[in-house]
Amino acid sequence: MHISQLTKAEEQVMQYLWDLKKAFLKDILEQFPEPKPHTNTVSTILKVLKDKEFVDYEVFGRQHQYFPLISKEKYSGKSMKSLVKNYFEGSYTNAVSFLVEKNEMSVDDLEMLLNELKNKD
Repeated sequence: MHISQLTKAEEQVMQYLWDLKKAFLKDILEQFPEPKPHTNTVSTILKVLKDKEFVDYEVFGRQHQYFPLISKEKYSGKSMKSLVKNYFEGSYTNAVSFLVEKNEMSVDDLEMLLNELKNKD
């Protein structure tokens, strides 16, 4: 199954939907900080997400209750692979080195991560 990349706005709606599990349009709108986007804007994003097969819905009267079809973990993994491929020549080592060089990740964080990975087995 091919998972397409999401725009920032689509990803934001998905983040809210992953947190809520199931939600009506009004529930998703409530999650946005002020100034909130227009109802039609979020409704259009939900239609696009349905077309991309990220969400589906159940009908309750005239309202749709949306739910994710793809887990946050599955999308995150795909996004990470794409990021590493497009910006770090496919090398996770290059990606981690970049984070350490830019002070986004400390050497202590890196050592802790390595210890956690070693202890997973």
